[in-house]
Amino acid sequence: MNYSYLSNLDYNAGIYIRLSQEDKDKKYESDSESVSNQKDILKNYCKNNGFNLVGEYVDDGYSGTNFDRPGFVQMIEDIKAKKINLVIVKDLSRLGRDHVMTGYYIETYFPENKVRFISIVENYDSMKNQASNDSSTFIIACNDYYSKQNSLKVRNVLDSKRKAGKFIGSKPCYGYMRDPDDKGHLIPDPKVCEYVKKIFDWRSNEIGVSEIATRLTKMGAPTPAGYKNLPISSRLKEKDEWSIHAVNKILKNRMYTGDMVQHTQTNVSYKSKKKITLDENMWIIVENTHEPLVDKETFMLINRKKKNKNRTYQKRTRPERLLEGLLFCKECGNRLGVLYRKKQDYWCINCNKYTRDPVRRMCVSHFFAYDYFEELVLKQIKKCLDDLFKDLDYKELNDEIIKRTKSNSNDYVKRKENIEKEQNKIYESIHTLYQDRLDENITPDQYKLLSKPFEDKLKDLKIQLEDINIEIIKRKHNADKIPKYITKIKKLLNLSNPNRDLLFSLIERIEADKDRNITITFKYDILDTHTFKYVDNRVRNPYGRNGKNS
Repeated sequence: MNYSYLSNLDYNAGIYIRLSQEDKDKKYESDSESVSNQKDILKNYCKNNGFNLVGEYVDDGYSGTNFDRPGFVQMIEDIKAKKINLVIVKDLSRLGRDHVMTGYYIETYFPENKVRFISIVENYDSMKNQASNDSSTFIIACNDYYSKQNSLKVRNVLDSKRKAGKFIGSKPCYGYMRDPDDKGHLIPDPKVCEYVKKIFDWRSNEIGVSEIATRLTKMGAPTPAGYKNLPISSRLKEKDEWSIHAVNKILKNRMYTGDMVQHTQTNVSYKSKKKITLDENMWIIVENTHEPLVDKETFMLINRKKKNKNRTYQKRTRPERLLEGLLFCKECGNRLGVLYRKKQDYWCINCNKYTRDPVRRMCVSHFFAYDYFEELVLKQIKKCLDDLFKDLDYKELNDEIIKRTKSNSNDYVKRKENIEKEQNKIYESIHTLYQDRLDENITPDQYKLLSKPFEDKLKDLKIQLEDINIEIIKRKHNADKIPKYITKIKKLLNLSNPNRDLLFSLIERIEADKDRNITITFKYDILDTHTFKYVDNRVRNPYGRNGKNS
């Protein structure tokens, strides 16, 4: 790139500063690597060279192996908005340590967006044709190699500490704290360890997990999430309310027996923050490293009972009720379960999320007597379909649904065409790069580096295209099924007792809210959603276990 017709005053510069946690630990480099010193160096460079400084972008404590950093993302947005046309960094490793992505931004993204790039330490300037620019590829690769080797060294050190029984996690599990005299040693936390002891004591005396959670909440015991100030699950409403999950997590944690259990998860790679759970045989366990909060015999007894219970449990099989599987809770989105109440001898409906843990009110009760509910819903469905056939004849209805289906299909066809156009552009770019390689304008290594982002983009587009093709086929299939769908509606209207297959082919879902409003959604948008109020003035369900047809 050569913009020799531009003066320095024509450049709106953005200075980019990055400091990772590893850099902060290097005391011998702290003077030059700190955020304030990087900023001073870059500002002075702009001043001495007459550049117009318009933006400062800082990422403090972010790794260079990924580019999902707030400062960097903002800089890219400002480039898109044409606010800056010059990026300056102290050295290439500040921009990034992933050789593929760093190379992509320097060699492809910045030139395509007419952005000049300068790295002070390496004397790299994309506007100038100079020998120092040629070494950038090697330096970028070295920075990536350094990150990989540094990651391996850190992992080896951490594994050594784990095998020595030293705790290396960010926060100890609930009930423990770091020993002030030895950060790798755990001691009971006097503020909460007694609650952990109570949990194991209660459970060993056959007190249920739900009851334990209720007792802890009433006692005002701080929850693990609340005590550590951690983000809470979407299933919980408040941090000070104990859940069954929180109690079970403590009961299954071997750390409370005095054994150090670590390396249960690991990162996918040194460039990714995504974690995967390891098989139990890969865990690093060192016995008797800290004071236990429960003896091993009690811990094993509690967990053995749980395993035995899970192993011998067999789900009771029974015929499904007519609407079962179509019913959903409006408030939480979970299914509404259909259950048999043995003592009262009738079937009922309620929210699965509520019934799993009613004490902690994860949702609200959505109780209905099932058979009467089914009776009302079927009446409403038939009423809707009767009204439909009064207003529209068979052909008009059939044509309308086909029209809607084709309209949706056309949207997908347009999206498919756009993706195919984008694919062709990328193929042309790769072809140009390949031609440059054949003409020896770039080296094979540079070709690999520059073509990698294009190849990754092609993979993403291929996946998108496959999904769109599937949708197009589905919608064509739906259009072919419309006449059959109309036939099923007529069949439903003529049946006094419709079957499940017929209902599932016509109805998308049936939702109930806490105010007992019932909403029916039909498939293919053949009808607008229909809502009615559930009213039941009876004392109890009169139908009994076998339903109204018994």
